[in-house]
Amino acid sequence: MSVRRGLAVLMTVAVLAVAGCGASGGDSRPGPAGSSGGTGSYAFSVATLDGGTFDGRSLAGKPAVLWFWAPWCPTCLGQAKQVNALAADYAGKATVVGVAGLDKVAEMRDFVGLAKLSGFPQLADEQGVVWQRFGMTQQSTFVVLDAQGAVAASGRLDPAGLPARLDKLLVG
Repeated sequence: MSVRRGLAVLMTVAVLAVAGCGASGGDSRPGPAGSSGGTGSYAFSVATLDGGTFDGRSLAGKPAVLWFWAPWCPTCLGQAKQVNALAADYAGKATVVGVAGLDKVAEMRDFVGLAKLSGFPQLADEQGVVWQRFGMTQQSTFVVLDAQGAVAASGRLDPAGLPARLDKLLVG
């Protein structure tokens, strides 16, 4: 193993140990974007993994779920099927967006293929623009936004509980 590869492995292990890519907790407190109130949380533009550009303002007007994932995260890979289903089930009613980070675009694209993610945008947030906007420091985390852009829930949420959260926002 080369020194460079060894350092990369060591860095990955360190990040996993600090960030925790394991159990999903249930922190549902609104994050920094929620405290700024409303559509200010939509003020971002980021490249997508398919080569386009995603304008955060396109989220305005209906609830949204942002899924913050990293390509090397086994928890993220395990959640992919549920997030795919969520995006399909809520198409037209709520928006689901994958926000890839903590790695390079090539690895992000590999993850999308491996996880069979389709039908919803995947952002290539290599610089951490969206991660920082929503105060994310680890993967796999979710941010649930109401139709006005306020954070309704944020943190290491269980994907199985996201439909109930969205349903409350769709009724209200």
